[in-house]
Amino acid sequence: MANRFVLNETSYHGAGAIREIAAEAEGRGFSKAFVCSDPDLIKFGVTGKVLEVLDKAGLAYEVYSNIKPNPTIENVQTGVEAYKKSGADYLIAIGGGSSMDTAKAVGIIINNPEFADVVSLEGVAPTKHKSVPIFAVPTTAGTAAEVTINYVITDAEKSRKMVCVDPKDIPVVAFVDPEMMASMPKGLTAATGMDALTHAIEGYITAGAWELSDMFHLKAIEIIARSLRGAVDNTPEGRTDMALGQYVAGMGFSNVGLGIVHSMAHPLGALYDTPHGIANAIILPTVMEYNAEATGEKYREIARAMGVQGVDGMSREAYRRAAVDAVKKLSEDVGIPADLKEIVKREDIPFLAQSAYDDACRPGNPKETSVEDITKLYESLI
Repeated sequence: MANRFVLNETSYHGAGAIREIAAEAEGRGFSKAFVCSDPDLIKFGVTGKVLEVLDKAGLAYEVYSNIKPNPTIENVQTGVEAYKKSGADYLIAIGGGSSMDTAKAVGIIINNPEFADVVSLEGVAPTKHKSVPIFAVPTTAGTAAEVTINYVITDAEKSRKMVCVDPKDIPVVAFVDPEMMASMPKGLTAATGMDALTHAIEGYITAGAWELSDMFHLKAIEIIARSLRGAVDNTPEGRTDMALGQYVAGMGFSNVGLGIVHSMAHPLGALYDTPHGIANAIILPTVMEYNAEATGEKYREIARAMGVQGVDGMSREAYRRAAVDAVKKLSEDVGIPADLKEIVKREDIPFLAQSAYDDACRPGNPKETSVEDITKLYESLI
């Protein structure tokens, strides 16, 4: 069986990367951008940094901001209608996963109108045409949506998240500029950073992992482990390294999948609107403990990448414990809650467990699981 790997055509990294947007748009012959960005980023002037680049170059654009933190079917459908009326010929997604996921769904539906109900995009949809070209500008160091073939849309009526996987949706150009992330508050920096660490660790141990993806994931764990604390303190070095670390993690997990940390986090976002990074960060150590027996020697390399010393002299039990403890310590240091007591209602656990089991990320988990197992995992966290 062949292993497929899909990456951006082009990516720019480093301070000032957004200045390359104009040259890329002009070089590709684009005439008008449909800019997807959320209301807060517009309010606080973050989106304006990109709009200034377009204005200076005399490039036309229209802004769409009907985007929620967990974007819904309605957000996508109104975006599709707005795009049709705009006369745009490419998209610029500015933000975290929410803006980029919305842009991906809009771009796919514009060129594949038979999926206009949005629901039919769930899973691996048989789309025939590439998305409208997307330029992606991340403002958080976490989701790596700018380099992934995945997007997540909330079905608000059913209180569930739909995971969509489509290589035709990957942005053509990513502009990974740490200066676009400098205004992130500490809490958001911590949450999105732990989301990136979850991507790297789950991607490394997922059932579909192989040598090429392992290379990306181990390097991402190393970068994130050394830089997240600094990013939370808003140091330039921390911001720059986290911008890279989360992108490297995305290069890997986008191609091999994730596991039940994500499948358990998705229903929390759908039901309670819990920030995705917070949900992942809380669940990650508990699921790492659950999965340990199915990971061979991989936790030794996770512990090493997390900065743990002396792992080669440890027993398997010891280095597995060291890996989990290192993740817990990082999470604690950046202010992530230790459990789900303030989030989950016990009476909702049956719904959450079934939703998590049905989630598209669950089959990638390295250990076979069940609704009963997932129920116990939720119960252990409240």
